[in-house]
Amino acid sequence: MDTLPPILLLGGGRMGGAMLAGWRERGLAPSFVVDPAPTAAALAGGAVQVVAVADDLPAEFNPAAVVLAVKPQQAGAALPGLARFASAGAVVLSIMAGRTVAGLRALLGADASIVRAMPNTPAAIRQGITVACPGPGITSAQRGLCDSLLTSVGEVAWVDDEGLIDAVTAVSGGGPAYIFLLAELLERAAVEQGIPAALARQLARATVAGSGALLAASAEDASVLRIAVTSPAGTTERALAVLMADAAWPALVSRAIDAATRRSRELAG
Repeated sequence: MDTLPPILLLGGGRMGGAMLAGWRERGLAPSFVVDPAPTAAALAGGAVQVVAVADDLPAEFNPAAVVLAVKPQQAGAALPGLARFASAGAVVLSIMAGRTVAGLRALLGADASIVRAMPNTPAAIRQGITVACPGPGITSAQRGLCDSLLTSVGEVAWVDDEGLIDAVTAVSGGGPAYIFLLAELLERAAVEQGIPAALARQLARATVAGSGALLAASAEDASVLRIAVTSPAGTTERALAVLMADAAWPALVSRAIDAATRRSRELAG
């Protein structure tokens, strides 16, 4: 596997740090992280150096890609300082929620080559899923580089309709939080039924993790797997009657994803 070319990472938080770890495992040419947080210094080592602001980057540094991993609310202040790299031909890979290609070009230059993507936190264990959308003018080589950066932390799917990224953000970008909430609620309900706290935690976590692994390993539809667990007139059927009531999970999940999608669109402003 070829070593990745020099990368400039803006933002060394949870997602940026997870991606950087995946790139290091693959092999990474001398690269930089821009992040003023004191904790970001821990990302330095080997081929990676950390600086607080873009002005501290060496004048000769010429990254092949600039990866934007800061919060969308920080884009207005942080991105103009990186415009010189976009104008020099670096592809810009943005994993910021809500920020559109047009909005990023307004900050980085009208001709900036931008790929918009949305990964999720299982990238930390190389089990992420990312959906990416190429902006206007992206070359096959630039798309290939972005694909390599993203596949270093999990699966990648590409779409041509940028509008889908907002819904992707709601479904898979935020999806781990919904699954973690399910584990929380299972644990709490188990304790309410008298199960000791340590065992309740073990049961909830193993059930969620094992079910996810089974789903990943199976070619069957999720509904088929659900039905296979549900014996007629049994305990699981009784529980599902509550969860699948008109005002319960089916409606709530749809409302939640719609709310998150709308918020992603709001962040474009």
